[in-house]
Amino acid sequence: MRLIAFDTATEWCTAALWVDGEVSLREERAGQRHSELLVPMVMDLLAEAGLKLNQLDGLAYGMGPGSFTGLRIACGVAQGLALGGDVPVLGISTLEALAEEAWIAKGADRVLACLDARMNEVYAGLYQRQASQWSCLAGPVVCPPEAAPMPVAQDFLGIGPGFAAYPRLMALGGERLADIDIQFCPHARAIAQLAAPRFAGGEGLPPEAAEPLYIRDKVALKICER
Repeated sequence: MRLIAFDTATEWCTAALWVDGEVSLREERAGQRHSELLVPMVMDLLAEAGLKLNQLDGLAYGMGPGSFTGLRIACGVAQGLALGGDVPVLGISTLEALAEEAWIAKGADRVLACLDARMNEVYAGLYQRQASQWSCLAGPVVCPPEAAPMPVAQDFLGIGPGFAAYPRLMALGGERLADIDIQFCPHARAIAQLAAPRFAGGEGLPPEAAEPLYIRDKVALKICER
């Protein structure tokens, strides 16, 4: 199984090459330069491995939620590269990728994943891992920090930069969660790990089917709302 995975939903631009479970990575805090960095990262990974696009079994991308511009970049690059290489695509939830990061780094199997959605809101989802798969118990939603879907049980890990962005969410999580880790963002390695069994199961889609997951329709506050 040979996959390229990438994510541009946050300030980080990350790309990964998965070859039968072995992962090569590229990552950079991109700011607004995702469109400049992503394709060179992908091509560098392929060149390093001596592979061409048409030798891949699929392309996986972070479909959202996240930055509107970032999601469009990831979706557009996935479509373009997949068309060029005649390979299938698969969108992976960025919140599920956050949960997978918690599993990779900490072995956490119950997670509240939160990203900063700006405009005094967060993107949030409550996840539980069973039999090597994540079940979404609540969400994904966009909501005020205090309305994030908190678990009943207190053995969940809070993960993601959404907690750091809103002190009231951090305080609420301190009361309702076992622990909080703000250092992780959705990452291409987690997307690759989630995508590999799905591609193996025949879930890949044609390039034109690649779509972002926005959740929110509104992109900015009006002056009166600020």
